[in-house]
Amino acid sequence: MEAKVNKEWHASHKMPKNPSMDQRIAWHLEHAQNCSCRKIEGKLAEEMNKRGIKF
Repeated sequence: MEAKVNKEWHASHKMPKNPSMDQRIAWHLEHAQNCSCRKIEGKLAEEMNKRGIKF
């Protein structure tokens, strides 16, 4: 099963250039609520776990 991309959300919610970790986390949390094209994983997921952020 392919993940569904919300093209409209992506078009209007660009990741800032050189984002801080806080900006990356905020963007990915909003992304997870609006699009199912990919999971939060890797270093970002590790950092969110360290901070106690559920995703």
